[in-house]
Amino acid sequence: MGKDKLMRFEAIKGFDNVTEFRYKGENKIPIWSEHFGNSDPIVLELGCGKGEYTVGLAKRYPQKNFIGADLKGNRIYIGARDAIQNKLGNVHFLRTRIDFITECFTPNSIDEIWLTFSDPQPKKPRKRLSSRIFIERYSRFLKPNGIVHVKTDSDLLFEFTVEQIEEFKYPLIFKSWDIYKEMHQLPQLLQDDLLIKTHYEKLFSKKGATIKYCQFSLPESL
Repeated sequence: MGKDKLMRFEAIKGFDNVTEFRYKGENKIPIWSEHFGNSDPIVLELGCGKGEYTVGLAKRYPQKNFIGADLKGNRIYIGARDAIQNKLGNVHFLRTRIDFITECFTPNSIDEIWLTFSDPQPKKPRKRLSSRIFIERYSRFLKPNGIVHVKTDSDLLFEFTVEQIEEFKYPLIFKSWDIYKEMHQLPQLLQDDLLIKTHYEKLFSKKGATIKYCQFSLPESL
């Protein structure tokens, strides 16, 4: 492991805006309203990488709280440091496996979920973050009719997600195979949200990838 990664892993241990959940069954679920010092809505980004979306949205919506979750501590370091430098008290990061995410939140505690450029897992569809097994996990803490956003360059992941929405009858709110051509159909605030670009989006866009987006909610019972 390089010196920079080691430095970042060590640094986030002292960051007040980072919590590590390393092992299943050994975590105490945080009371997030106490952590943030308010009962404002909480938006969760899963697989947040360097935290561009978590931090970007937090800057736009000071009246909401934002949590980015990822396993890669060296990536989280970048977003957490950015939040500290910009004095964003409405940002927190979780270093954990997404498989353990139900241990991090109480029922009805999350208002929205963002899945931004998730790993399409070509050979492991059950591991895709929009698969039924993960949606069932999200339903344990997402508020009734809570929103799930999916933004991706992957045709495979997007087609799979749309198929899951149709198969399990999740209420579809919006779908686009080319969001930058069709975002005019969305409210202006959401258009601005979608203009936030992650490191991976910039990388994929340079290679000619078309960016897809969909938004759906979960029924009260799955």
